[in-house]
Amino acid sequence: MAKRKPKRKVRKWVIVVMAILALALIGIETTLILGFNWKVEWTGTLMPSVQLKRPTVKVIDLTSNSRPIAVMINNHEYAQGHHAGLQDAYLVYEIVVEGGITRMMAVFKDKDTAKIGSVRSSRHYFLDYAMENDAIYTHFGWSERAMNDIYSLGIPNVNGLYDSGFWRDTSLDVPYEHTAYTNIASIKEVAEYRGYRMTSEQKPLLNYQIYPIKMAELEGASLANHVSIEYSSYQTTSYEYDPTKKVYLRYTNGMEHHDSEKGGQITAKNIITYQVYNYSFDSYGRQDLDNVGSGSGYYISNGYSIPIKWEKNARGEQTKYYYENGEELKVNDGNTFIQIQPVGRELSITE
Repeated sequence: MAKRKPKRKVRKWVIVVMAILALALIGIETTLILGFNWKVEWTGTLMPSVQLKRPTVKVIDLTSNSRPIAVMINNHEYAQGHHAGLQDAYLVYEIVVEGGITRMMAVFKDKDTAKIGSVRSSRHYFLDYAMENDAIYTHFGWSERAMNDIYSLGIPNVNGLYDSGFWRDTSLDVPYEHTAYTNIASIKEVAEYRGYRMTSEQKPLLNYQIYPIKMAELEGASLANHVSIEYSSYQTTSYEYDPTKKVYLRYTNGMEHHDSEKGGQITAKNIITYQVYNYSFDSYGRQDLDNVGSGSGYYISNGYSIPIKWEKNARGEQTKYYYENGEELKVNDGNTFIQIQPVGRELSITE
């Protein structure tokens, strides 16, 4: 009697079905070679539910219309060991203020950060960057010019001088003015009470890419393992590249810059740095910036720097960043520090 040939096709389908069922039971999620995420979920029936997901940017949810929140961060020497929440920000600006110190403005989106600070007062040119992100602006006090601009420009703001949602961390051994903190939940509560718009249709400032940019292949690319950005004789911000984690470790005045809430050194995926003219305009030495216009700078990521151009046509308009050939700058998926440095101060980007 002739032997029957095995039903190979049937056996193959049995194996496939059994594999899918096994994955469904343990809820495995993985990525296909083509770049699609697929997830198998048990539905309570004999057949599992298989969902295909396109890869997306992780630093922010590009499908979310929640309005960003911007918070003024103190960077006085008394505050530098007590920063909280900076690692949760997807975007941080650092700009010089009076006395050669700097302040930062951290921008958050879809975060529930429990402690942010220490929070300090507003300076008028930071409003330009709150507006370009369509953010609710959070601060503790203001200069006279910032106060006037907030009112005249209609900036939606949460102010620790008058609003609830701020507290003093009295455990810190620093002067009282450096102890103010807040959180995302409190800012939202005040913003909703004031009737501020809580959604935004404005596109993100930066053009994030899902897959890593081949930095070494870009025109003008140079190795950038060490970055030093001098703001004054008082303040220098620097970065060291970590090739294992593919991020930059952040330092302030040579000291590791830590986030007290995250318990580790602050890192940056992207650094954008450029110089603008600054000058004092009052007896306190408060600064003004020539930040509306255009100029050149550098985009730094994944161990390389490339020359770029920037352009800002009005205070409320977004800053545009371009490659030297005029094409829009693309940035790697991750948090970004924008370092706006005074003209004439030393910038060092080396291997």
